[in-house]
Amino acid sequence: MSGSVSAVSSNGTYSFTKPNRQSITLLAGLGVEGDVHAGVTVKHRFRMRKDPSRPNLRQVHLLHEELFTEVREAGFEVAAGQLGENVTTRGIDLLGLPVGTLLRLGDEAVVEVTGLRNPCAQIDTFRKGLMKQVVGRDADGRAHFRAGIMSVVLSGGTVRPGDAITVVLPDGPHRPLEIV
Repeated sequence: MSGSVSAVSSNGTYSFTKPNRQSITLLAGLGVEGDVHAGVTVKHRFRMRKDPSRPNLRQVHLLHEELFTEVREAGFEVAAGQLGENVTTRGIDLLGLPVGTLLRLGDEAVVEVTGLRNPCAQIDTFRKGLMKQVVGRDADGRAHFRAGIMSVVLSGGTVRPGDAITVVLPDGPHRPLEIV
């Protein structure tokens, strides 16, 4: 399984959206160089209030570009970086990957998938009604989160739009993604 990077984004200050960049540098064990969410321990403001010593399982946020087409059909215009992701992907079913999947981004960088992004109320502040598009319900009524996945950086490197993404699934049995 493979795909590509369609955009990269980062922001050094807390803001819901992240500006697109020509490249980002991933740092092993930390995240995106210069990004507010980079660090060994949790950097998400809500999670820091609860326990700032927890490990940062949300170093790099990846989101599938295909989501933009889906929400556009429902009347919402969303572009790369606007939902706070660091890496926008094309051609990979991110939400179907199991925990522990390795993603090689470009020539050097490798991230390990840790879980799902928990969509927050800021999504509706950004575009009123968008939350219903990124949090659906399955046939049994369980929430289905579609706002991307989170990962940690195993090997650093530069990531650019157009870079290939190679998927390496972990040995089974596979664990489905849960919110981290």
